Amino acid sequence: MHECTKRLYAAGMLPVAVIGDARHAVPLCDALLAAGIDVIEVTFRTEAAAQAVAAIASERPGMLPGAGTILSVDQAEAAVRAGARFLVTPGFSPAVAAWCKNHEIPLYPGVSTALAMGFTDLKFFPAEQSGGVGALRALGGPYQQARFIPTGGVGLHNLNAYLSLPNVLCCGGSFLVPAGLVEAGRFDEIETL
Repeated sequence: MHECTKRLYAAGMLPVAVIGDARHAVPLCDALLAAGIDVIEVTFRTEAAAQAVAAIASERPGMLPGAGTILSVDQAEAAVRAGARFLVTPGFSPAVAAWCKNHEIPLYPGVSTALAMGFTDLKFFPAEQSGGVGALRALGGPYQQARFIPTGGVGLHNLNAYLSLPNVLCCGGSFLVPAGLVEAGRFDEIETL
């Protein structure tokens, strides 16, 4: 098991952060670290994403920074250059997968066709719309080698149901790091969450 996978499993949670202002990255990580979570996925949906990952990588060595919503090799390269130690994709891109394998970067791709390429730790997105806990329970039969990171519709109301499944690596979600709280700098509330 790769070190990143061990860290994700130990955390049990993968906060998915949309960071619009890179200055919020380090205080956000401080709140997560204070709450006992030492992993984060910064989505590459904002102009500040690479800068946010770089700040986390350089200023918070205790945090394991990853980059999500990676859709292209260019984004993968930019994320890793910034300091991302793992990548997450919403679907499966053979080009991104090949680049990650060639550069020994842990990748957690979306479920679709990823098993055929040798990936066994997979993002399950959108989790609730794709059948949720029941679907993951059913997938555990034929795909016993696979572990999933359910993301999308996961929240405090159903978190424990997902985490109770043996094939769940950890749960991803923006509910732990709501963009409104990040933008407002309300990191004490994020720590409480």
